[in-house]
Amino acid sequence: MRLLLCDDDAIFLKLLEKYILEYFKKNKLPIPQIVSYENGSDLLSDPGECDFLFLDIEMPGPNGIYIGQKIKKKYPHVLLFIVTSYAEYLDDAMRIHVFRYLSKPIDKQRLFRNLKDGLRQYHMRSCKITIETKETVTQVPMTDIIMIERDGRNVYVYTIHNTYKSIRPMSYWLEQLQHPSFYQPHRSYIVNFQYVDHFDHTHIELQHGAFQAYIANRKYTQFRKAHLTYVESTR
Repeated sequence: MRLLLCDDDAIFLKLLEKYILEYFKKNKLPIPQIVSYENGSDLLSDPGECDFLFLDIEMPGPNGIYIGQKIKKKYPHVLLFIVTSYAEYLDDAMRIHVFRYLSKPIDKQRLFRNLKDGLRQYHMRSCKITIETKETVTQVPMTDIIMIERDGRNVYVYTIHNTYKSIRPMSYWLEQLQHPSFYQPHRSYIVNFQYVDHFDHTHIELQHGAFQAYIANRKYTQFRKAHLTYVESTR
């Protein structure tokens, strides 16, 4: 496991690293590799993997939103924690699908709770979903699934890397995706809140507008509440 920290405040970086190490030691967990940077340009040049990223927004050079977009493109699975004093960036941060938004000065106990949630999400990647088509049987992490679509008799599974024509019916996918991240807003769709960018009374946009789903009229209120619950859990 590899954690990257980026903040132009060297004192804050040391404190954040101290708290993170304290959490892992306190819970008798394997100590991860932690690498710190004081600017986004150096972070973008990092040659290693990135599992967790703690990122400031206001920094010299490229700001945290730009850096976050670049890192998410390179490492779609990264668990991105925005750590900042500027609450006005919350909407921008949510558009790049941050995992948590933490305020400065850092609250250690809140950080610990969010690390616990992050590790649960990290280990959920090991939860593989089997996708059967007429030609292949493939296993993908549950977190890779953006949405499921039923089009007539066909069922398509859209992931961050591929599209699969599943031989399994929609009912099978409803049983498989029993997780708070997934919701069925319409009988023909199951969506992953992790990739929802925008929605109105009829449509949902996912993965930066690359995918679209529908919301049934009678499900809009329930969908909005479920989405709000999900978003609140990420803050």
